[in-house]
Amino acid sequence: MTPSLPFALNRIVAPCLPLAEFLDLARALKTGSIELRNDLTGNEIEDGTPPERVRELCRAKGVRVLSINALYPFDVWSNERRAQALKLAAYARACGAEGLVLCPLNDPADPRSRAERVRGLRTALTALAPILREHGLLGFVEPLGFESSALRRKHDAVEAIKGIGGLDVFRLVHDTFHHHLAGEQEFFPELTGIVHISGVEDRQVSLAEIRDGHRVLVGEADLLGNAEQIRRLLELGYRGPFSFEPFAESVHALAEIRPALQESMRHLQASVAIPEGCAA
Repeated sequence: MTPSLPFALNRIVAPCLPLAEFLDLARALKTGSIELRNDLTGNEIEDGTPPERVRELCRAKGVRVLSINALYPFDVWSNERRAQALKLAAYARACGAEGLVLCPLNDPADPRSRAERVRGLRTALTALAPILREHGLLGFVEPLGFESSALRRKHDAVEAIKGIGGLDVFRLVHDTFHHHLAGEQEFFPELTGIVHISGVEDRQVSLAEIRDGHRVLVGEADLLGNAEQIRRLLELGYRGPFSFEPFAESVHALAEIRPALQESMRHLQASVAIPEGCAA
């Protein structure tokens, strides 16, 4: 019998659920791990919920907090960004989160050259490293595959992390959606801390036009090759969580999200055909 994939739930799966109910969902699905977000109006963090309350609830439910998603745009460093990073890091530590997701600038109007973007990335990583170390957190760098993104490929993130001596405190987010959009072929299992999974099924939209709103739960009609990406990561030795991150309103509007998630889990479990010994 093949072991189960170690699934997790990003808060975007069910943004309308109160935190306690979201944690119950994670327990019911036997995921045991979640990612919180600081960009959802009316939810914990954004609504002022004390981090100690979040920690208390998660401990009571036996749920692990993988990350807070996200510091944006982390690669455009400034006094303002430093203040944001310190505030978010303090909240993460107090609520029991293990790290912060770090997302780069995604702006078609970004005037910087490639060289300037690389320098900005290294400046930000250099400044963030001691903040993360001080707070006992990991920084999960998430390249965004959009053409307008300042950091599209994991290869460039790895070069920058190595260049500033940050291998102890930085990890990658392998997002199956962004990996596909960027046309990236390289995998970095030894540096990957979290995998974000979502599917796209709309065949009427070109690759350049795909946006977060097209991201649904992974099913038979998936165009992103989620199963193949997951299988490859496992073959290369990745043992971390696979966190559902669907942004589509059609998912958020479901009257019952649990059966939809269960079906997606069953589909991926069967499609990946995990080799023995690959469970987390």
